[in-house]
Amino acid sequence: MQRRTLLKLLSSVAATAAFVVGSAAHADQVIKVGTIAGPDEQTWQVVRKVAKREGLDVKIVTFNDYVQPNAALDAGDLDANAFQHQPYLDSQIKQRGYKIVTAGLTYISPIGIYSKKLKSLKDLGKGAKIAVPNDPSNENRALLLLQAQGLIKLNAGAGTNGNNATALDVAENPKKLKLVELDAAQLPRSLGDVDAAVINTNYALSAGLSPTKDAIAREDVHSPYANLIAVRAQDKDKPWVKKLVAAYHSQEVRDYIDTQFKGSMVPSF
Repeated sequence: MQRRTLLKLLSSVAATAAFVVGSAAHADQVIKVGTIAGPDEQTWQVVRKVAKREGLDVKIVTFNDYVQPNAALDAGDLDANAFQHQPYLDSQIKQRGYKIVTAGLTYISPIGIYSKKLKSLKDLGKGAKIAVPNDPSNENRALLLLQAQGLIKLNAGAGTNGNNATALDVAENPKKLKLVELDAAQLPRSLGDVDAAVINTNYALSAGLSPTKDAIAREDVHSPYANLIAVRAQDKDKPWVKKLVAAYHSQEVRDYIDTQFKGSMVPSF
């Protein structure tokens, strides 16, 4: 009788152990993703739901500045982050030696060309005035957009690989456009004084401008200024990275961005 009781007890323990091991084997993989509070965090809540279906338990860690997310990722406190574009990541790697790489693109808040006087860039006359931001990063971005639209050509190497271009780097200017450098926040107010202005999306929205309806030209969604998902170099080929990027690139997330942000954020995938 005692032997039977012992056998039953051992069988019960073995079954319980097998259940626990089996449950652990099927537990979702926890992935910590750092992002910025606000629209980025809101979007990642949707990504989290999609990733859950693929066996990833995404834990969202929010930050209020652009320095900590890369430091935390490099230190191993995060598995991934999503808040920056490639030029910023490149500068951080150069300055701090981070072993961080791009895993996939997310969205872009396109800088655009706006005008109260023109309906198309084709209407730009010779000597037209175009206002651009005067801070290094955004002026570079504006000049690259003007170059992409065929309005100017920059000196070789200017505007790439961390070499911010300025008006002095304009090598060709067939329409002899006059570039007016202003504080980025003042650009919407300059529209009455210039023929066109290159304005960041956040300032355009604050001024009541619609990026989709009012801009006569915008950055391409695959611009270097598209935001991205970053991971440590040692993790880039791991299966969870592919799943995480696929979750962000899902139709569900695309629809959310399109519906929620109405052109202020545009999917880059």
